[in-house]
Amino acid sequence: MSLQTTGEIDIIKAATSKIDQVDFEKLTFGSVFTDHMLVCDFRNGAWEKPVIKPYEPFLLDPSAKVFHYGQAIFEGMKAYKKDDNSVWLFRPEENHIRMNKSAVRMCMPEVPQSVFVEGLKDLIRLDEAWVKNGKGNTLYIRPFMIAIGSGVIAQPSTQYRFCIIMSPAKAYYSGDVKVLIADYYSRAANGGIGAAKAAGNYSGQFYPTQLAHNAGFQQIIWTDDATHTKLEECGTMNVFFRINDTLYTAPTSDRILDGVTRKSLIDLAKREGITVDVRPVLVDELVEAAKNGSLKEIFGAGTAAVVNPIIGFQYKDEYFELPKLEKSFALDLKEKLTDIQYKLAEDTFGWTVQV
Repeated sequence: MSLQTTGEIDIIKAATSKIDQVDFEKLTFGSVFTDHMLVCDFRNGAWEKPVIKPYEPFLLDPSAKVFHYGQAIFEGMKAYKKDDNSVWLFRPEENHIRMNKSAVRMCMPEVPQSVFVEGLKDLIRLDEAWVKNGKGNTLYIRPFMIAIGSGVIAQPSTQYRFCIIMSPAKAYYSGDVKVLIADYYSRAANGGIGAAKAAGNYSGQFYPTQLAHNAGFQQIIWTDDATHTKLEECGTMNVFFRINDTLYTAPTSDRILDGVTRKSLIDLAKREGITVDVRPVLVDELVEAAKNGSLKEIFGAGTAAVVNPIIGFQYKDEYFELPKLEKSFALDLKEKLTDIQYKLAEDTFGWTVQV
């Protein structure tokens, strides 16, 4: 290992790389990680100097607050390699802003831009060989923060660890997706932490999603906790509905995550002349549209899949298959967005940032 020091960060290089052991054509999403990670601890009321070091496990006290009170948040991002081998990020400032909103909601310290954005760039430069050329190849980036302070008293930690790990990924495809509309379980509640990327939001979904899997569905479209009449998110993604030629999606709230892909698709759709209506969408409205033939598409939107078309949904005991379309808003918007991300089309929005 070798140690480099810049003004802002220490870099400890791995003695050898494991990249030659990786089959980049047969990657399971989120299971292989690059040679290095970024770690920065918060102690005594301040962030310490970040360090980029070889990817490795770290030790925590069994009484660390993250284990007992769930102070844990994360983000999901990607890096893309252009044909000229330059590497680009997509709207990293939005992930930084959202990370800090999550931190505030979970009573955790905000992460400085010098650590989140500039530290990430240093990390990617070190592991640049893991970002492969070609549309469909990406480097998935997982920034996260956990409470590492010890003690089982029920109060916020005074010590935290921010970390960034990275995983090479192929195009995400999960096959045909059928969804079940929730009429009992809830993802989030008013005044809760649904708008934060808190770890507990996701673990709380596992059981009802497993029940949906057992019934033959891949995901759940969540509804509001109070009445179960408003459509909100699909699995871990924001969700869009195309009724005739208008795209509908729910507004962000305490219960709904402010997705970076979601807001990008809204802007892109408007640029393409598609009418977008951001408002609460009712279950009854969707069922009626399915019955009268005006419901054309449903699709999820998120970092991993970008756009995930849905072929059908069930509400209570009634199942509705969606039509097969020659011109799909979902697939057209996905292609246009990924072309921007891979620098294959002009970025008229200024979303991409070179590493």
